[in-house]
Amino acid sequence: MSRGSKVGGTKRRVLDVVGFTAIIVLFLLYMVPFILVLLNSFKQKRDIIKNPFSFITEKGYTLANYTKAFEKMEFIKAFGNSLFITGLSTLLVIIFASMVAYYFTRAKNTFSRVFFALMAASMIIPFQAIMIPLVSIYGSGLHMLNHRLTLIFMHTGFAMSMSVFIYQGFIKSGIPLSLEEAAYLDGCTNVQTFFKVVFPLLKPTTATLVILNVLAFWNDYLLPSLVLGKKNLYTLPLSTYSFYGTYSSDYGVIMAALVLTVAPILVLYLFLQKEIIDGVVAGAVKS
Repeated sequence: MSRGSKVGGTKRRVLDVVGFTAIIVLFLLYMVPFILVLLNSFKQKRDIIKNPFSFITEKGYTLANYTKAFEKMEFIKAFGNSLFITGLSTLLVIIFASMVAYYFTRAKNTFSRVFFALMAASMIIPFQAIMIPLVSIYGSGLHMLNHRLTLIFMHTGFAMSMSVFIYQGFIKSGIPLSLEEAAYLDGCTNVQTFFKVVFPLLKPTTATLVILNVLAFWNDYLLPSLVLGKKNLYTLPLSTYSFYGTYSSDYGVIMAALVLTVAPILVLYLFLQKEIIDGVVAGAVKS
């Protein structure tokens, strides 16, 4: 048998090197815009206009852009609003979606089948189709706009369909009914069985939905812009957009504001990266 035909021979190693090189090149191309934003956020306006791609500056690097952006966009207040809205919305989605999905999966009746079908079908309705009526009803009709709890209620409702759909698939294929029957024999009620037996086994799917919903809620601009009109209620995307309207010509400050907006969610992702990847892989293997 020739050397090139062996498993792990020269041909295979060459293909591995070419594939790895292609991945590195694509990754660098993808990261160029993010690197430029981070690089120019430390430059003065003159250096950005003169050569935005250069690592060498005439005036040197500075943190003044971050100081100005931090103060003018009221970062602490906007960060607190985003954290409260995103955290509570995600928590409600995880709790309610898992419980609803469990009922839809285990209840073998017409009611559960019909409502699961309706909930799944609602995912195809674009938000833009209900945007104006929604704001009109909650604004002029119910006078419930400019409240963070209203936005949390809407975030939770809009995220339920997808979350229930994903949870339902995992419960149906990944959690044996025999475990629940054993819990019933030990004296557990339906609620105890769900929270002590079923919900802990949903950890892989929960990890996936947490990161998906956190990213969606944290980065959302359209819905908060319709609900939150008062500046003291602004989330980070809203605060950044308002800040951009005032300092659109000060490029360094704008880029610093962008970095401040996305940095918290990147830190959270990096902190939870191992748990998220382990959860997704475990869920895929189990399913």
